[in-house]
Amino acid sequence: MIKAGVVGATGYGGQQLVWLLRSRADVEISFISSHSNVGTEFDEIYGNYKGFLNLRSIDMNEISNHINNIDVLFLALPHGKAFELVELAYRNGVKVIDISADYRLKDEDEYEQWYGLKHGAPELLKEAVYGLPELFRDSIKNANIIANPGCYPTSSILALAPLLKNGLIDTKSIIIDAKSGVSGAGRSANISNLYAEVNESFKAYGLTNHRHTPEIEQVMSDLSREKITLNFSPHLVPMNRGILATCYANLKDQVSQDELYDLYNKQYEGEYFVRVLKTLPETRWVRNSNICDIGLRVDKRTNRVIVVSAIDNLVKGAAGQAVQNMNLMFGIEETKGIDMIPMAP
Repeated sequence: MIKAGVVGATGYGGQQLVWLLRSRADVEISFISSHSNVGTEFDEIYGNYKGFLNLRSIDMNEISNHINNIDVLFLALPHGKAFELVELAYRNGVKVIDISADYRLKDEDEYEQWYGLKHGAPELLKEAVYGLPELFRDSIKNANIIANPGCYPTSSILALAPLLKNGLIDTKSIIIDAKSGVSGAGRSANISNLYAEVNESFKAYGLTNHRHTPEIEQVMSDLSREKITLNFSPHLVPMNRGILATCYANLKDQVSQDELYDLYNKQYEGEYFVRVLKTLPETRWVRNSNICDIGLRVDKRTNRVIVVSAIDNLVKGAAGQAVQNMNLMFGIEETKGIDMIPMAP
């Protein structure tokens, strides 16, 4: 039995994580914590849990009293809030899966530049493994701290990884145009996320300064073995869940679409959670699943490749990937508890 603690349990990502863990016979949720809902029972916040889960949210200051009773600590907190808890868990031999951005960037100066605060535990950055299983599975298995990838980076990196690893594109030409559902902005009250503000509208945001940009550049630079600087343009669309990333790059040589499909099929052969499609992905076909759909086209006129990927931002983009990482860290079948078929309609 794996005993887990979930901090930040009442946000959208945290709730999705609780939903996945609660369905597991081999996982016990020992405690949940939420800064804004201390003392409140979980089923009072999310009515879908009535009769199924009524854990009371503890104060974050109480976590030190429970840390030795768990095997893994999940953190679904805003950036800058995970430092002390990661240190606490690490010192006590508890595995950590951090869904925030605090351990994704390897360079503490770059973290300060993009997030506007000093890193609170730079000595642990070297211990953190980037938790994208399809690319870093072996490192994840032996890790004690997992930096769970962001939702936009997950969809973008999986979309372009085969091209980067094989040196097929001009890395200076990469443009990522991505769209996300409103749940990606979190559950906190925000006027810009109100129904009347979002419905019947479509907007770009965070152009040139979105905090997922350095994360995407870092991993893509590692894959291509050269420094990458790219354009990342996120957009908000009026739907609850989903990310669609459309990624553009110039091909170095003439390569056919069929040849690229062969490359993608080889790269993701045997990957349960990546489907390489001949059609173009849609967010509705991955909803409530841990699956990433990928399709591509070659524009012969411009010698440009266009790769489209779709994920559920709360599952493969957050909680589902966190459980996938947990499974690997504890030597469990990787797909256990997250092998749901996408929900339709």
